[in-house]
Amino acid sequence: MNILSFGAGAVGLGLDSCLLKNGQTVDLVTRPQTAELLNKEGFKRTGIFGDFIAQPGSFHAFSALSDIPPTDYDFIIVSVKSYDSKKAAEDLISHKNIFGSKTKLVLCQNGWGNAEIFAQYFPKEQIYTIRIITGFTRPKPNEVVITVHADDVHIGSLFGAPLDYLYPLAKAIKDGGLPCVVVNDIEKDLWAKLLYNCALNPLGATLGFSYGALAEKEGTRRIMEDIIQEIYAVMKAAGYQTHWPTAEEYIKVFYEKLVPATADHHSSTLQALRSGKRVEIDALTGVVLELAQKHNVPVPVNKKVYDDIQRVVTENRSRKETIPRS
Repeated sequence: MNILSFGAGAVGLGLDSCLLKNGQTVDLVTRPQTAELLNKEGFKRTGIFGDFIAQPGSFHAFSALSDIPPTDYDFIIVSVKSYDSKKAAEDLISHKNIFGSKTKLVLCQNGWGNAEIFAQYFPKEQIYTIRIITGFTRPKPNEVVITVHADDVHIGSLFGAPLDYLYPLAKAIKDGGLPCVVVNDIEKDLWAKLLYNCALNPLGATLGFSYGALAEKEGTRRIMEDIIQEIYAVMKAAGYQTHWPTAEEYIKVFYEKLVPATADHHSSTLQALRSGKRVEIDALTGVVLELAQKHNVPVPVNKKVYDDIQRVVTENRSRKETIPRS
């Protein structure tokens, strides 16, 4: 398969490593300095699924879509941050030379609503979605570490598109080291991940706790359970479902399976705050607040953790702006 990885951050490089290990042809699009480093030195993956080194020359990294010669990709895997979805869709649609008649977009992003953004630019039958509950860190621009893993990678369509195209991709990811399956109910998976992220991500970021530490303390457990209960009320009002009919059933799986499997992980929001990068809270808790307002569902705990993140972001920005320059 001929695959383009658009947005080669930690998650993107993690998937790329699997595809390259399986012998697929992979091109990457990332920041100019990172692209230069990748082409010069390659990159390596370490962690719980074993080590792999992608040697220089075994792939090509580009700093812009305009640098890519005319190519018919089988898949374009989009792993940009959710707040860049609109920009990414506009960039991709303006470069028709990388699309063939059967090119599929596969969105690998946090939150809810990314597929709807891409559907404003591309036919729905061309858009697929990946759900990942795996922890990735990137200690260096050309190094990715797989730290924790809670469940198989799931790939599917939110729009009822044929799934046959996905089986070779899922097999390549699996054979490259990361368990992966094709599913016909990806919507339920995405809401399950949203529940997981909203319960752990903002709270862990504001407190500086790992996921396991959040689950150990009675106070934070109570907050997370309230978050989950509120999101279930929002899902019911908005007509969405996940794999567990009640919040209580999900909470049981949350504590017994999901949190223990990712106990040592620190949220991506915390990592973004520490590095001064933009956070993805609007595609997570922000989606819950938007739907809650639309359907008149009270969500005070979700609103509180959202406001706490915004406060920390503002404080960090103010602190950065007041640092004297030499």
